[in-house]
Amino acid sequence: MRVAISGLSGCGNSTVTSLVAEKLGLARVNYTFRDMAREHGVSFEELREKAEAEFPEVDLDLDAHLVELAADGKNCVIGSRLAVWLDTPAVLKRIDFPRDQWFSFDFKFWLDASLETRARRIAKRESRPFEEVLAETRGRDGLDAARYKRLYGINVRQPQANLKVDTEKFDAEGVAQEIVRFVECQGTRR
Repeated sequence: MRVAISGLSGCGNSTVTSLVAEKLGLARVNYTFRDMAREHGVSFEELREKAEAEFPEVDLDLDAHLVELAADGKNCVIGSRLAVWLDTPAVLKRIDFPRDQWFSFDFKFWLDASLETRARRIAKRESRPFEEVLAETRGRDGLDAARYKRLYGINVRQPQANLKVDTEKFDAEGVAQEIVRFVECQGTRR
C-alpha cells in the first residue's frame, strides 16, 4: 500500500508521516529541501536560493528522487509538499519518469491549517519571533505555489486527496489517528 501525505509548511507533514508509517507498519519516505541541503552541505536558505536561481533543476531533482523512492516502496508512507501529486502524469512526464514504472497511491491525504497556526508552529519549532516567521511563511507559500504551477501546472490550493485533515483540530497523534482510521475503514470496503 502506498500512502501520500501533503500539506503546506507547518501543517505537520513530517511528524504525521512518521506516525502514520509506524501505526500502519509501513516504510516512511520523506525527502525534503532540508534533507537535500544537508546532503549537499549547504544551508536550507542557500539551497532555496539555488533552487530559485537555477529553476527548475533543483526542484526536478528533488521530485525525481521522491518519485523513485515512492515507485520502489510498494508499502510506504511518503510525505512531502507535492506527495499527493507525485503519481500524476503532469509530474511523471515532467521529470521524465519511465512510463512502465508509473504507479498510483492507494491513499492521498492533505493536511491543512491557517497561515497563522502554521507560522506559530514553525516559530515555536525554530525558536524564532512569530511575526518574522509569519511574513516568511506567507512569502514561502506564494513562491512555492508559483513554482509548482510553473513546473507542473499544479494548484496547491486545490489538492487531490481522499481526505483533507484540519490539523488545527488535532495534535499530530490525533491527525495520524484520523488517517489510520480512514485507511482501515476504506481497506475493509475493498
